[in-house]
Amino acid sequence: MRTFREQLKESRCSPIRTYRDLTVGNGSVPHFFLYELLTCLLGPLPGGAGLLLRKMFYPGLFQHGGRGLIIGRNVVLRHPEKISIGNNVTIDDNCLVDARGAGLEGIVLEEEVIINRNCIIQSRSGPIRMGHGTSLGSNSVIVSWCGIDIGEKVLAAGGIYISAGVYHFDNPEIAIMDQGSYTKGPIHIGRDCWLGTRAVVLDGVNIGDGAVIGAGAVVTKDLPEYSIASGVPAKVKKTRNKHFSGNRQCNF
Repeated sequence: MRTFREQLKESRCSPIRTYRDLTVGNGSVPHFFLYELLTCLLGPLPGGAGLLLRKMFYPGLFQHGGRGLIIGRNVVLRHPEKISIGNNVTIDDNCLVDARGAGLEGIVLEEEVIINRNCIIQSRSGPIRMGHGTSLGSNSVIVSWCGIDIGEKVLAAGGIYISAGVYHFDNPEIAIMDQGSYTKGPIHIGRDCWLGTRAVVLDGVNIGDGAVIGAGAVVTKDLPEYSIASGVPAKVKKTRNKHFSGNRQCNF
């Protein structure tokens, strides 16, 4: 797959065309100027006025913009025409949502998704979907190289890293960044999962519904439904009782 560095190297366009390709893609010139106007004037605007104006005018940038949208300050949007936003979605301050490589499926944030501040959601190649009611903690990173699908009501704590792709490094005489990249397959995280602080999920992994991933765990292999896993690499420690109705505290 071609990296953004390779795309820039191959580019023979003017700086303004390169910038336009990076930010809005192949959209019309009026759409590009609308993007520039809104992001320059409203993007950094603080307070309630900024929230209200972004709520009013930003939905027009997206492929689909739902009602009740809340977008914080300094949110960076790339190729917003490939981004679909459900109702009552929140994207907090200083986030990046980049759909450049998302293809026709794009990036989909379903209803009531919450993206907390300083998060990166980036598609280098392949779509990204975050299901209804999912919450992504602050300072988290999601990078799609082959597709990432996150189910409904997933609770992801701060500092999560989900990345579906790795670089070749076999030839020591060539810089790793120049050897190309590959992926073992898309990432799928089922509904009602809980990912602890700074958990890492690598490419080709499927996590079943209702799984709990301990803080700092590195998930390199599939995990079954309702499993509780921790460690590096993550291993199943126990299984949740689907019929248990009381309160339970899980310690790792």
